[in-house]
Amino acid sequence: MAGRNRSEVEAEIKETLGLVPHFFSRIPDDLLDHEWEIFKRLELGETLIPNKYKELIGIAVHSETKCRYCTLFHTEAAKLFGATDEEIQEAVHYAKNSIGWSGYLNGIREDYDDFEKELGQIKEYLSSKG
Repeated sequence: MAGRNRSEVEAEIKETLGLVPHFFSRIPDDLLDHEWEIFKRLELGETLIPNKYKELIGIAVHSETKCRYCTLFHTEAAKLFGATDEEIQEAVHYAKNSIGWSGYLNGIREDYDDFEKELGQIKEYLSSKG
């Protein structure tokens, strides 16, 4: 392990989360410190996107990837960071709607260049309205 040894990292995980989740205990020794640092920074730390919104994004993404582990994790984390049930429902509904449009546009093989041009026109129009 290039960084700290496993017992040091697991002690920090336990101090932070109250236990070492099983999925962390299965990460190989040489990767654990690195994976924990990334997890801490992205999942627990303050980044440019506030934690509540990151977790709502996570719910939306994983409602569509159909990963029940990640959906559960991000739902509970979103609640810890102050998300309401209504916000969680909206995130999932937004994901459903966005994926639906993606399926439609790709299914009809919408010309990408035309789409990009029209989107630019819409953006310009809306920007001009204030």
